[in-house]
Formats: sequence, structure tokens, C-alpha cells
Amino acid sequence: MLTECEDSQKLTKSLHYYVKGGKIRNPRRGIYTKATYDEKEMACSLFRPAYVSLEYVLQRSGIVFQYDDAVTCVSYLNRIVEIDDKAYLFRIINPELWIGMDGIVQQDNILIATPERAFLDMVYLSAGNCYFDNLHPLNKIKVKQLLPLYQSKVLTKRVTELLNIK
Repeated sequence: MLTECEDSQKLTKSLHYYVKGGKIRNPRRGIYTKATYDEKEMACSLFRPAYVSLEYVLQRSGIVFQYDDAVTCVSYLNRIVEIDDKAYLFRIINPELWIGMDGIVQQDNILIATPERAFLDMVYLSAGNCYFDNLHPLNKIKVKQLLPLYQSKVLTKRVTELLNIK
């Protein structure tokens, strides 16, 4: 699409030439990048649709203190992919939750959950078997607004107990 080259063989040869020359990288079949790339963009490119969420967002928001170098995502499948010594973890979520993009922010080619959405994803996927170090950064009003997306009475009960909301 970028080169407007219609000859697929010529395009494939050109890509291999640039990979061998070190101009571009081929970290995974079908994916080509510059020498450096954004790990969040890579995560969103591996399996579409997917958005960065769960531990990755919660750590960077100060809600979970235990550090993990993996990029965690929510997608339509469960997978662990390793690229350049970086783990990308994908967790499956109910496809009905993809209808609304509430709580998911798009930055260029990256879809990333807000801390509130990541919190709800975590509680939803872990069936309540998760630990949070600091819930103060969460906006309880936003959490309450996002809860109906999940259509789960059990999740609503868990969250209202965790956050002491009514």
C-alpha cells in the first residue's frame, strides 16, 4: 500500500533486501518495523482487534505495584507471543464487550484502556482472584459508568465491594 507496487513478488524481494541490509526489521512473520518500535503498537498489531489493558495499564497507573515487563492485552484469543525478549500476553474477552469502545483510548495505531477499564477487565477476567495495591487513582464515577458494559451482576457486586460504591 505504501509503495503502490502491484507486483507482490517484487515487493517481497524488496522487503527481504531491506531486512538483510538492516534498514527494517522483521520481528514476526508479516510484520515489518523500523529499527526501534513502540511495544504497545506492536501488541496492537499482532492480533486485531486488541487493546493494551490489564496489568500493563494498572502498573503504569500506580494501582498494582508488582512490576512485570510483559505487555498485556485483551483480544479475541488467548496467546503468549515473545518478540525481542519481550512477552506479549493476550487474554480473551467476550466479543460483546467490543461493541462499545468506552474506556479505550486510541493514540495513533495504539488502543489502550483507561485505568478504570483495565481495572474492570482485570476483575472480570480473573473472576475476583486478583489483588490491587492502591485503588485511589481510580475514578469511581468512571468505573460506575463502565460497569453496565459488562452486563454482569457478579462483577458489579465485586466492584462495589472493592471500591465501596453504591
